Amino acid sequence: MALTHFDGKGDAHMVDVSDKAVTSRIAVAENYIKMRPETFDIIAEGKSKKGDVLGVARLAGIMAAKRTADLIPLCHPLPITKVSIELTPDPELPGFRIEATVKTTGQTGVEMEALTAASVTALTVYDMAKAVDKAMEIGGLRVVLKDGGKSGRFVAA
Repeated sequence: MALTHFDGKGDAHMVDVSDKAVTSRIAVAENYIKMRPETFDIIAEGKSKKGDVLGVARLAGIMAAKRTADLIPLCHPLPITKVSIELTPDPELPGFRIEATVKTTGQTGVEMEALTAASVTALTVYDMAKAVDKAMEIGGLRVVLKDGGKSGRFVAA
């Protein structure tokens, strides 16, 4: 199987999707941000001096999904029809589990948009809480669901 973003000479190029069918597509990505228990409590209880950390992070993730083609050189700009970000408190980490869902009707998938949204959501939590916890850890970034298009459905194990 060949990498699709390289031509026969090995040069990078944007994949031509003009012959692909327009279909409904969805992708879900997940990751987490782990932090000290004290930091978790500050964010979960809404006591950050910077305001609503989770609300700002959610908006940043939504905005990031819409700007993915500006950040990833060979991504197609897509008409995104839905972006949702869920931040679930996990006291066992301690931290937050993030799930980003992106939908479109188009000729290529939205996996990169979902991954970008989850990433920027976690980075925004880090940015807003770094004054109290510079040792936060972001990890586990992956696509957990992709559906639509020629390659069909993918669900992570």
